[in-house]
Amino acid sequence: MELFEGIWEHSLFRKLVAFLFSAVLLWAVIYLLRKGTDRYINQAEARYRLKKVVGFVGFIFLVLLALLTFTDKLAYFSVSIGLLTAGVAFALQEVIISIAGWVAILSGNIYKTGDRIEMNEVKGDVIDVGVMKTTIMEIGGWVQSDNYNGRIVQLANSFVFKGKVVNYSGDFPFLWDEINVPIKYGSDYDLVKQILLSKAEEVIGDYVKIASEEWNVMVKKYLIENASVEPSVSLGANDNWLTFNLRYVVDYKKRRVTKSELTRRILAEIAKTNGEVKLASTGFEVVAVPDLNIKLQQEKSE
Repeated sequence: MELFEGIWEHSLFRKLVAFLFSAVLLWAVIYLLRKGTDRYINQAEARYRLKKVVGFVGFIFLVLLALLTFTDKLAYFSVSIGLLTAGVAFALQEVIISIAGWVAILSGNIYKTGDRIEMNEVKGDVIDVGVMKTTIMEIGGWVQSDNYNGRIVQLANSFVFKGKVVNYSGDFPFLWDEINVPIKYGSDYDLVKQILLSKAEEVIGDYVKIASEEWNVMVKKYLIENASVEPSVSLGANDNWLTFNLRYVVDYKKRRVTKSELTRRILAEIAKTNGEVKLASTGFEVVAVPDLNIKLQQEKSE
């Protein structure tokens, strides 16, 4: 009995008992949290990640508890906490930056689920924004234009701080697109312009009013010029033909199909002009051929 009292009076023993008691309580809390995760979280991946987070936080608390229990002086404790924090920050710097990126994505409205973005040279539709990673259904690559290629790409949220993030559908869910039509010299230029504008009105006329309203919101929100969203035609020339450039707005998810439909209708309408409008193509004209002296020699067989 006297031996036990002597041991109990020793400060290190009392600290050890207090630490073990606190550690048991901490372990019980972690156990209950992990059990609650199994009970209330249905998704296996979410359960796995949450258990990892609970275990990591529990380990950090255990280390802090040990430092707090066995460090007598506050100055030493502060230094220990500083070193521990610095070590954790260095080891988990990418994780910390990714979490900060997640906060920036949500609070800064950089992008959201359903937006079409390009980040770190990957372009596609955002299908999930997690705490650590953004999941994208990729478009392009070996597939032409804006079609899905079937790959699901996960990018760390830290990339929002490391490079540009292009949002095709953020505040303004429309894009400007163009069609260039080469026309031979001598065609009816006014008729060409009329064809292009009329076909644009047929195909994307419904977009113009909606796009105009969306653009007015953009003008009020940002310092940006009040650009026209109406279809327009500009003209350029080179040595071979005139180029009519049709510029128009289109839904960001329908750019390819809209361009295809516009091109089909324009070509069909040009074919109805009976030669008043002629499409141009690259060709070569032989102006002159020099005189050729050809000598044929026939050998007689003996």
